[in-house]
Amino acid sequence: MIESYKSIEMTPDERIQAVSNLKRNLEDNFVQLGQLLLDMRRTKLFKFKGYKNFRDFVEAEFNFSSSFANKIIGNFEFFVKELDIDEQSVKNIGLDKLNMLKPMVKKMSFEETDHWLKKAVDLPSTELREEIKEIREKQKTKEKTLKDIFSEQYLEKMVTFFNCNRKELDFKLALYFQDLNLDEVQKMIKINERQFQITDEK
Repeated sequence: MIESYKSIEMTPDERIQAVSNLKRNLEDNFVQLGQLLLDMRRTKLFKFKGYKNFRDFVEAEFNFSSSFANKIIGNFEFFVKELDIDEQSVKNIGLDKLNMLKPMVKKMSFEETDHWLKKAVDLPSTELREEIKEIREKQKTKEKTLKDIFSEQYLEKMVTFFNCNRKELDFKLALYFQDLNLDEVQKMIKINERQFQITDEK
């Protein structure tokens, strides 16, 4: 927790004024801002100001979208509270890079997370974005089953054959299946599924 806000008691109006002041220089103040907004959401301060929910409160009082406010809060909760990273280290990485890193490193070990956080300090945002994109694509490939690969390849083959997009292909398949005996189709599918499973197990 950041000491400057942990130790100082603030009235609701003082907290709102503090957020207004901090948002003027967002890149330097997003950590403190995340803590204050988290506190406001947790204590339901928005009700004190007459708002029904946190979303309406931040949009009206600070001209923030609720999704942006939640990103700032989420970064504070994850990087500062959960990972216990000091404020200066988080600021050295920057808000934009933290937003890129968070979805990926949440699934990583502490060592992997530490590696990427150190890397993010030195890499420009564009290069970091490209490296993260490559990692995600590799992860998606690893997670694919043989069924996924077969389905993608065959659908791509049909799209190419009929020279159409996926939406148009769905329409053509609907036309094809509308007059077929679905019980017979189901029997055929079950036979082919068993054959596919046998091939997959070899």
